[in-house]
Amino acid sequence: MKIIIVDDDKLVSLSLKTILETDPEIEVLATGSNGNEAITLYEKHHPDILLMDIRMEEMDGLSAAKEILSKYPEAKILLLTTFSDDEYIVNAISLGAKGYLLKQDFDSIAPALKAVMSGQTVFGGEILPKLPGLMTASDAPLPSASPAKDYDRFQAFGISDKEFEIIQLVAKGLNNKEIASSLYLGEGTVRNYLSTILEKLSLRDRTQLACYYYAGTVGEA
Repeated sequence: MKIIIVDDDKLVSLSLKTILETDPEIEVLATGSNGNEAITLYEKHHPDILLMDIRMEEMDGLSAAKEILSKYPEAKILLLTTFSDDEYIVNAISLGAKGYLLKQDFDSIAPALKAVMSGQTVFGGEILPKLPGLMTASDAPLPSASPAKDYDRFQAFGISDKEFEIIQLVAKGLNNKEIASSLYLGEGTVRNYLSTILEKLSLRDRTQLACYYYAGTVGEA
């Protein structure tokens, strides 16, 4: 796995490079210190993953991610920051970033990179529980396909029409009682449906289910 690290704190970049390269599966191609350098380095190296800070001088990470993804929609960008700011999280997901981690937990970064490489979208443990509420509260466009395409994606796992309705309501932030009222079902029936849905999708809880609905894949670093 070939990666680029971009962080305006050179000590952080060096530390990350040193730590990550102890893993034989990870090679750091280059490091940069701002969004402009991130764009230049990405176009030069076309790494498997760009690991990038958000708050940087000259150009921030979100602006750089937006420009890179507009040219290279397949780019895998994992954002790393000290800020668990709701607006940053929503913007990162809306842009199509493959994850959002807090810098404090260095041990989670290598596993997160491997998860992104395998096609997952990853979030730090502090961030994951926030996602359904942030997504439903935000006016920002979210990375969800059209309803028809969403349905096709879930049908591949044997999800029924009724189960898909429940998934959509979970993604909107409704609790079991509200879902039951909306679909004229008993709460026990909703709980049974949810258990079946989670089992079919190999997900742990309704938070991961909502994340999967919006982002397509989900993992926790």
